Amino acid sequence: MSHILIIKNLHVNVDDKPVLNGINLTIKSGEIHAIMGPNGSGKTTLAQVLAGHPHYQVTNGEILFNGELLQKLTPDKRARLGLFLAFQYPREIPGVKLLTFLRSIYNTRQRALNASYKPLPIFKFKQLITEQLQTLKLDEQFLERYLNTGFSGGEKKKTDILQMALLKPQLAVLDETDSGLDIDALKIVCERIQQLKQQTNMSVLMITHYNRILHYLKPDVVHVLINGKIVKSGDYKFAREIEDKGYENIAPQPPKGGVR
Repeated sequence: MSHILIIKNLHVNVDDKPVLNGINLTIKSGEIHAIMGPNGSGKTTLAQVLAGHPHYQVTNGEILFNGELLQKLTPDKRARLGLFLAFQYPREIPGVKLLTFLRSIYNTRQRALNASYKPLPIFKFKQLITEQLQTLKLDEQFLERYLNTGFSGGEKKKTDILQMALLKPQLAVLDETDSGLDIDALKIVCERIQQLKQQTNMSVLMITHYNRILHYLKPDVVHVLINGKIVKSGDYKFAREIEDKGYENIAPQPPKGGVR
């Protein structure tokens, strides 16, 4: 089993303030890892750094994605290589229809995989996307709406999974995908993620506050992130221990200024 992501001694600043303080993390192809931690521990920062957000400054360490140094790559190049980020708070983009957006990212991804790829005609793409909609129990009329504009929290998260299903990334970083989902929607989303993992051997890095998503997507490893550092790791049963005992009793740490 090859390593898809290797993070070595990663230090990150935001506005010249330290946020991540020596992250070490290795994810193999097909593995699911979960990162849990209190508010302000640096979970979202880690996701944004992986995606290449310019606001976050890497001051030390390195991130290898499929053997390539990620820091040297722009966000679009990271996406073309097969890195996907489902945002904690997906942005609304008025004026851009969901269908147009999905067709654009699909064609871009296919061209990255095959330089001779020719974009699908719109009617063939609609056939493809209709099948994906059905797996998430979304109506075809959903495609005519503007991207995330007026969407419920659950619809936004399902849209993220719809994008992931089209792109078939090698590594999906899911930043609190379970937030905003009722129990039925959570089951649907987790089933689709599991199907994609089985079909493509996709790796998953889940960021979550709650144990409930881990009932459906049992992680190979659960990490606790506190004050910008992974302080303890265990198997999926470890998440239940965290929920029962709380972070302070699992891995007590001296207080620090909060980070995202």
